[in-house]
Amino acid sequence: MKRVLMIAYHFPPLAGSSGIQRTLRFAKYLPEFGWTPLVLTAHPIAYEQTSPDQLGEIPTGTVVMRAPALNTARHLSFKGRYPQCLALPDRWAGWWAGAVPPGLWMIHKYRPDLIWSTYPIATAHKIGGTLHRLTGVPWVADFRDPMVEANYPRDPVVRESYRRIETYAVNHAALSVCTSPGNIRLYSERYPHRADRLNLIENGYDEECFEGLDPGGAPLNPGKLTLLHSGIAYPSERNPTHFFAALRRLREAHALSPERLVVRFRAPAHEAPLLAIAEQHGVRDFIEIAPPVPYRDALAEMMRADLLLIMQAGNCNDQIPAKFYEYLRAGRPILGLTDPKGDTARALAAAGVELTAPLDDTDAIAALLRRVADGAATSPPTAALIPAASRRHRTAQLAGHFDALCARPPA
Repeated sequence: MKRVLMIAYHFPPLAGSSGIQRTLRFAKYLPEFGWTPLVLTAHPIAYEQTSPDQLGEIPTGTVVMRAPALNTARHLSFKGRYPQCLALPDRWAGWWAGAVPPGLWMIHKYRPDLIWSTYPIATAHKIGGTLHRLTGVPWVADFRDPMVEANYPRDPVVRESYRRIETYAVNHAALSVCTSPGNIRLYSERYPHRADRLNLIENGYDEECFEGLDPGGAPLNPGKLTLLHSGIAYPSERNPTHFFAALRRLREAHALSPERLVVRFRAPAHEAPLLAIAEQHGVRDFIEIAPPVPYRDALAEMMRADLLLIMQAGNCNDQIPAKFYEYLRAGRPILGLTDPKGDTARALAAAGVELTAPLDDTDAIAALLRRVADGAATSPPTAALIPAASRRHRTAQLAGHFDALCARPPA
């Protein structure tokens, strides 16, 4: 069996992030394809929320090294303030110093054939790049989102720090992996000399996590339609302002009421701004805020919702929310509020989802919700597309790239 050292911040017992699933499922399925994973992650003290519910899903015998790491904002601040240099490229910058020595030890002890690191924690790529530079072990850089865009990160100092890490990763990694076609296009234009080293491996769902869940369970709110948004509602990227404005318009037209429709946000993280917008538009009584639950419970809830809500703004056109693939497998109708020019809209269309509108268009959203209120037929996603979105299938793709890199003559 060949070995791969996997560097990932998001790993159990971290709670509240779907980002855990990409690394966890790759680690779970890679042995089926001839690869042994070695995981280098952060000590749980760095996590804001932890839960033991997915620790049991780490494959038995997997080597997991939890390197020292602090969250600058939580552990190194005074009265909520801290020097910016302690948080470049991100709040987990100290993880780099904590992870490089144990990473070198793991490479010396286990002799991995490849190093793999995954963003959206930029420090993970900084660790991967350092270990590659010091040891010469080929490196695969996994970009779950574009690191740098026109106005992201907003702080120009942070953006420049990200740009340096992104440029180094794309130029020095033997392979860069992206999760959406838009990210492939973006990086191909930005780094045309490395376009042949870019590959697409989308996110997915884990079939085993759905085993035993009842697809015909009782409704979440008997007698009402429940529209479920499961996961983080980012204030900018998933801003519900126009959605809530549309709800208010239908309420004033007596087309919808809280007695007919409930919008449940499960573990939205940014609860205060969400409720403030709801209050501003007079629709607070339509909204349910629900706390985080164990992963399988969240999947079971998806399978009982009347409609599953996706929100994705135009500033994320090169991304597809990871929850989209879980929604596919849940088999419930999806309501997509997203820019029609983006990758999320294309993915929804490919899955046969017809209930879509731009996230920033109150009129279109109101028309869509009126169709739902009037009892318009809603269909689940196209079943034929679902198997190819499984994490096992995605892992087979990744292992294929790993095998190809090992067969390539040394640089």
